[in-house]
Amino acid sequence: MEPEPLPPEVGVLEAEIPWYRTPFFSRLLAIALPPLGIGLAWTNRHLSTARKVLVTVVLALFFIPYVVGIVWFLVFLNLVQVEWKGGFGPSLVFRKTVPDFQALELNRSGQRAESEGAFSRTPNPSSYWTDFRGPRRDGRYDEQPILLDWPEAGPRVVWRQPVGGGYASFVVADGRAFTIEQRREQETVVAYDLETGRELWTYSYPALFSEWMGGDGPRATPTLVADMLYSYGATGELICLGAASGTVLWRKNVLEDNQSGNLRYGMAASPLAVDDQLIVLAGDASPGKSVISYDRLSGRRLWSALDDRQSYTSPILAELAGQRQIVIVTASRVVGLATDGSKTLWEYPWKVQYENAIATPLMVSTNRFLISAGYGTGAALVEVAREGDGFRATQVWRNRNLKTKFNPAVIWEGHAYGLDEGVLACIDLATGERRWREGRYGYGQLLLASGHLIVLGGEGDLALVKATPERWQELRRIRVLRGKTWNVPALAGGFLLVRNSAEMACLDLRLRRVTAP
Repeated sequence: MEPEPLPPEVGVLEAEIPWYRTPFFSRLLAIALPPLGIGLAWTNRHLSTARKVLVTVVLALFFIPYVVGIVWFLVFLNLVQVEWKGGFGPSLVFRKTVPDFQALELNRSGQRAESEGAFSRTPNPSSYWTDFRGPRRDGRYDEQPILLDWPEAGPRVVWRQPVGGGYASFVVADGRAFTIEQRREQETVVAYDLETGRELWTYSYPALFSEWMGGDGPRATPTLVADMLYSYGATGELICLGAASGTVLWRKNVLEDNQSGNLRYGMAASPLAVDDQLIVLAGDASPGKSVISYDRLSGRRLWSALDDRQSYTSPILAELAGQRQIVIVTASRVVGLATDGSKTLWEYPWKVQYENAIATPLMVSTNRFLISAGYGTGAALVEVAREGDGFRATQVWRNRNLKTKFNPAVIWEGHAYGLDEGVLACIDLATGERRWREGRYGYGQLLLASGHLIVLGGEGDLALVKATPERWQELRRIRVLRGKTWNVPALAGGFLLVRNSAEMACLDLRLRRVTAP
């Protein structure tokens, strides 16, 4: 008996189904492209809702390793790179913000050829911005008024050129700008002509601090006192150089000198000049050697103090409750230390997650200071007062309205302005109340000048914002650098210096008087 033939419609349907619509291919496509597979499942009218949900869950779980695999493959082929920019988790970029050493060396070689035997000019006499974040380490510029009416394209760019790696800022005196860079396997202290960008002298030595999250290179901004420049490298190399010629006057490694271990992200606190002393912070210090005082002229060690593991915060010289003192933020507390290191005057407990206290404290009045940090910590206003023969530190308020990670705030007319996890915020210093929080700038830096904020964003944007508690008022925003930008800008003689780990630039913010012809 012959087999009974199939109904004609069955054969027609099988013959008319193209290969790319078969169940096998649909499943294969769903596995290869999970988002498309989820979409196909929810548009399939033959699947019940329960099965659609099941398919969605299965494909979503498969999607996570799928994305990780694709990212790993792209990173392996060097088509994309992983860069940490300060926020939660890494970012994928086509090229990390790292120095182009070939371009840097070619640029410097050309400068030397142009200026050999011919470069001479009257130096700019300004010796105002000689310390980290300015003369008081508070990010405030008062030397002269600055240009506030920025053109559409932004202030005039005086010069722009490649630079070595690292996160140091500049100090400026007598028409020269000084910084420290990573150039291949060497840390290099450099002097530049302020108005031309020409390299005047360099001093290099073998040192390379490399950390996979923060990046390579030195962190601490040099300190300038009279004609002596003090540079502190990421591996603990403390060097005193003649500012005019780069001649080494004395040098030592602080970590080796004090049997101290380095910190996870390297030595980042700028040296502090106190009279004839140079105060530096050690890292994971041995007992009694957390804070070190060296003779500024000879490099001879004068004293050491504290047992604390240190942080990444630069110390400041301040007068609180009528007492001149050194304010230091360690990994566990803020302390007031006598300028001769003889005793701890007061302390305030201050712990930041991962021991990442980075932002410099700010003096608010003759007996109050503001301390802030990221990683969910927030800010606190602390009052220091005399008590008997000593002092006590009392918390006035504390909240999370201002979380500055490695981006110190500035103070203007009773309010603090800072980047609260990348968003510009204003708080009332008397109460800690937040007045506003707007404008995403990333993990950049800011200065205060002429009642305005100069914000250098984490991606190289430069913005001018009015410092007012009423509302966020951004007046102009331009792009001045490319890539991750964490370095603090500097202002001297009306010239704004900005840099990151790849390029540097000078912008003219001088206020010109318009006179009749």
